[in-house]
Amino acid sequence: MHFRFCSWGKNLTILALCFFLFRSVGVHAEPLLKLGIHPYLSSTEIDRRFTPLAGYLGRELKRHVIIEIASSYAVHIRNIGTDSVDIALLGPASYVLMTSEYGRRPLLAVFESNGTKTFRGAIIAKKDSSIISLSQLKGKRFAFGDKASTMGHLVPRYMLLKKGVDVSDLAGHAFLSNQENACLAVLAGDFDAAAVKEEVFSEYEQKGLKAIALSPEVQDHVFVASAKLPQETVRSLRKALIGLNNRPEGKQILSTIQKNLGALVPAKDSEYDNLREILQVLKKAGIEP
Repeated sequence: MHFRFCSWGKNLTILALCFFLFRSVGVHAEPLLKLGIHPYLSSTEIDRRFTPLAGYLGRELKRHVIIEIASSYAVHIRNIGTDSVDIALLGPASYVLMTSEYGRRPLLAVFESNGTKTFRGAIIAKKDSSIISLSQLKGKRFAFGDKASTMGHLVPRYMLLKKGVDVSDLAGHAFLSNQENACLAVLAGDFDAAAVKEEVFSEYEQKGLKAIALSPEVQDHVFVASAKLPQETVRSLRKALIGLNNRPEGKQILSTIQKNLGALVPAKDSEYDNLREILQVLKKAGIEP
């Protein structure tokens, strides 16, 4: 009996030590949180940009946060609409489409760059191209991004529509996997023009691209939470994201996500109403993602 008691005592000691070590290295009993990102860049680049944010949120909430990159914008919209991910970064059009199909989700924070919560897209061509206006795109080859991309497809289609250019007027068009590929395809001469967000254009401009036209400004990308998350967790996420602006490591985390990203600030659903109007114009013209 004495031997069995000592053995059990040793087991208790080992269990206590393991518990201490797990707490020391930050292993938490709470389930992990999935941070969903749409595939607007390569998977490698998205991982690089969002890993610091995932680590920060994990420390703040004392839970593991992993990045889940959707295979397409449609899958990403479905993931947050069906609450398959806990947190999601949504492009403006994706947010509007998601709320239209699945209903609203708790808003956490919206991008603020250069002091504004709006952003633009660019329709681009090679610098040595003779194309200088949208009307000149008739008979040309055009590269779009994902069909549900705000600046990779939907807003540019609106811009082309306003200038009387339909895809049937193009010599050809394609939907590429991400906006980096669209820039590279134009540089390689595979397409005469493409649609990308202004940030992506800025990164490739010095490699030989020019902007033919800039889009109207729309509300920027937004973080939302799953409807299944407890309100306390939603509040903690919102506080952590908006509080990032005042943290010592905040500037580095934000600039890693996007070079000119200065802050994450409170978001309102009504701020996406102008984009809803643009999407309605497209829908009436038979253009949908």
